[in-house]
Amino acid sequence: MPIPPRRGGDVTRLASAALMPLSEAVARLTEGVAPVAERVLPVGAALGRVAARDVIGPRDHPERATALRDGWAMAADGVTGASAYSPILAHPPPAWVEAGQGLPEGTDTVLPPEALEGRMVVADAPVGDGVRRAGEDLPAGTRLIAAGERIAPRHLLTGTGGEIAVRVPRLALIVTGNATPSATALAALIAAEGCDPGRLVPVAEDADTIATAIRSARADAILVLGGTGPGRTDHSVAALALAGEVLAHGIAIHPGETAAIGRAQGRPALLLPGRPEAALAVFLALLRPLLAALSGARAAEPPAGALLRKVSATIGVSDVVFVRRRAEGFEPLGSADLPLWRLAEADGAILVPPDREGYPEGTVRPILPLFGGLPL
Repeated sequence: MPIPPRRGGDVTRLASAALMPLSEAVARLTEGVAPVAERVLPVGAALGRVAARDVIGPRDHPERATALRDGWAMAADGVTGASAYSPILAHPPPAWVEAGQGLPEGTDTVLPPEALEGRMVVADAPVGDGVRRAGEDLPAGTRLIAAGERIAPRHLLTGTGGEIAVRVPRLALIVTGNATPSATALAALIAAEGCDPGRLVPVAEDADTIATAIRSARADAILVLGGTGPGRTDHSVAALALAGEVLAHGIAIHPGETAAIGRAQGRPALLLPGRPEAALAVFLALLRPLLAALSGARAAEPPAGALLRKVSATIGVSDVVFVRRRAEGFEPLGSADLPLWRLAEADGAILVPPDREGYPEGTVRPILPLFGGLPL
């Protein structure tokens, strides 16, 4: 749904009735997009990235029985019935083990330190007490990380090995006009999705200059921030038309109606408005699905929360309403034209579909976390 240019190379905005529905825009933007090639990274560098393949535990962990506590390793049947009133002479002499240490051959329980008085055992314990059996933590063949899962610090507890295959999409972030503050935040959000935002590429507000930057970008997807509106210095959509193809200019999302989608040299291109609240809305609603398609990330069930105030929305567009987490639920902050100090309080947003006028206070809705890799 490209729109015709006007004098000066500017591109007019679509009339409200002609805005492309958000669901269609997401489908068009991600159509034909395949996950990028995998690369192998050390475990530390793979944190936050999306796993390219299942990670399977190759062997039992632990590989042999180990002590869960400091104490005396013994054979349980040799001390059955031992007590302070009926001590048993330890034979053979017990072996002291530290927590995590393998048990000596012929032992199957770990008595606490106070269970021995000299050579006399004054307390017994059943087989396996204070012991982690072989394979009890992780049997061989356990799936440690699923393909498409974001690698989190908790995965390191499982001893995933020295390297992991991941997918790390590279983005080209072209910045026009005075959108640099929004660009810095956008780059951080892209990195939090496990992708490489690349370096910011500031360009002049000129269609030919922006088009050159689009053509020369070496990335899996092209982002242009700013210059999507009807202003006389807004040339980003005209630049995309020069460098590739405009699929739609004007998306039924509020804020962010002036966003555009397209293709450039076979790569998806997304043009985001420069205003911070509009850029964040487009990130949540359009860019995040694109990043997931490029990285092969599995769709995660968003957390849900109760709204602490009524939310109003506009029929016919998808409204992005930013929210702040409170102990008792989520406080709606607003949508378009939020002052920066208020927008900076946002933890996430809700998406009100185009057939709804809003939600009453207390409604439980899915929450889109602003940082996808972090829980709310």
